[in-house]
Amino acid sequence: MPRCFWCSDDPLYQAYHDQEWGTPQRDPALLFEMLLLEGFQAGLSWITVLKKRERYRQVLDGFDPVKLARLSDERIEELMLDPGIIRNRLKLKAVRRNALAWLAVDNPAEWLWSFVGGAPKINHFQGRGDVPAVTDEAKAMSKALQKAGFTFVGPTICYAFMQATGMVMDHTTDCDRYAALLR
Repeated sequence: MPRCFWCSDDPLYQAYHDQEWGTPQRDPALLFEMLLLEGFQAGLSWITVLKKRERYRQVLDGFDPVKLARLSDERIEELMLDPGIIRNRLKLKAVRRNALAWLAVDNPAEWLWSFVGGAPKINHFQGRGDVPAVTDEAKAMSKALQKAGFTFVGPTICYAFMQATGMVMDHTTDCDRYAALLR
């Protein structure tokens, strides 16, 4: 199966590419999970985060924002000892801060989708050089998220989030998922 240029031969990466990445997602729980995971990726490769995703689900209460808003400093220190996750204190503190900000937004899924006009933006990129790292929509999302109290939500993280959750469809035209998602 032809895949996007960034997808390696790792079976976990291929499954993510083939079944999840770029598929429009409106479920608030998954959007929150992906926003946190994209923040954990900052400075790292996505496969690193993907390999730790199940452990994050275990130790972060299934990404439940209500529970994560109450994440104590003591629990963060315990998590700093867990080799199954990315042990970065600032990123772990961002989990609590982002959960609080998420809960303060009236309809977070609708709000996030508003940055692309409520419908997936379909791109027709042919190769690696065509796919941007940041767009005006991602910059606007980043600015709004930061204003709302979120952290680890720079424009590059926001664009990766938009790609992952199908707000933008950036599978390249030579990828099998491109045709499937156009339907």
